[in-house]
Amino acid sequence: MQALPYVVVMQEGIAGVYELYWTAFEKFRQYPQVETLEDNNAFCTFLRNILDEHAVVIPSLTLGLSLASPYLDPDQLDTFMRRMLVSRISRRVLAEHHIALSNAFSKRAAGNDHVGIIYTDLSVKESVKKCAKLLRENLPQEDGGSKEAWPEIVIDGHLDTKFAYLREHLEYIVFELLKNAIQATIALHGKDANLPSIRVTIVAGEDDIGMRISDQGGGLITPQIKSPSDLFSFSHIRNASRLEDSRLGNLRSASTHPKGMRATVEEQVRRWQEERLHRHAADNPEMEAGVGPHPKLGIGLPMSNIFATYFGGSIEMVSLDGWGEPPSSAVEDQMTIHFRATGTDVYLRLPKLGTNLEGIEL
Repeated sequence: MQALPYVVVMQEGIAGVYELYWTAFEKFRQYPQVETLEDNNAFCTFLRNILDEHAVVIPSLTLGLSLASPYLDPDQLDTFMRRMLVSRISRRVLAEHHIALSNAFSKRAAGNDHVGIIYTDLSVKESVKKCAKLLRENLPQEDGGSKEAWPEIVIDGHLDTKFAYLREHLEYIVFELLKNAIQATIALHGKDANLPSIRVTIVAGEDDIGMRISDQGGGLITPQIKSPSDLFSFSHIRNASRLEDSRLGNLRSASTHPKGMRATVEEQVRRWQEERLHRHAADNPEMEAGVGPHPKLGIGLPMSNIFATYFGGSIEMVSLDGWGEPPSSAVEDQMTIHFRATGTDVYLRLPKLGTNLEGIEL
């Protein structure tokens, strides 16, 4: 961070993140040696406080780098952002794993299916079903949710696949990919009596697992997005929406909100549920000020990509020009000849932890 140009470091949010990291380093440097279980309990409390303090890092960094986008080459910006977020994930994984192990030891109750935060027998099918159910029950209507029109989620392939992985990471990735597929399908086919299904295919390899999520929601290429990989970028040159006023405003709200953003499924669902309560509450100052609990930050796909590649996995998105059925509105308007259907395939590959040497970035 110290090597960044001065104009970048002075952008809103960047200096605050630098101060957070410097303060945390000093706290760790001065922390006394842990020698007893009581010392470790105090250390776990210390770790939880640090994690809470750093909950604002993701929106603050994203805000600062979005504002700095005109002053940085896209490759340089994305490389820096990736290194910062990977480093953040590493610290959180270590801290949360230590806390989880300490809690298990103090209660003398080891989990049958997990060690710390690593789930040793994680069912891919059940994770997909869980995410689909949460989206069906909680996705707000303005984000594509609908009680009437909803695409069927079809799961096929190696349905008994289980592997060792961080459940929080897997479910965040699947949740975001399914959410995007559902939103696109409803946006294009929402007036149809029967929406095209979204197909999730699971494949178990020797050292990794693969998933393909296929939809018929219109593809990924737009006037603003020239390549699917641009959706992972934090640069406005590759993704013009990074500098939209509404998105910058939401990032400001999230970076000053006490809860910040931890990038978990539980957090996003809780915010949707809180938003429903806020809407029905009279004289709600947060909603009137435009800082309710559900800001659109536009970092779901970039975070999913970083989570996927953290242990050496990958995400690849492909627009399939000519795949899929046209929406009924195009047929009714006799526009079928001019309408070219487009679908999307997303390929997710994740390593089975413990079966090979994971290429973790630090």
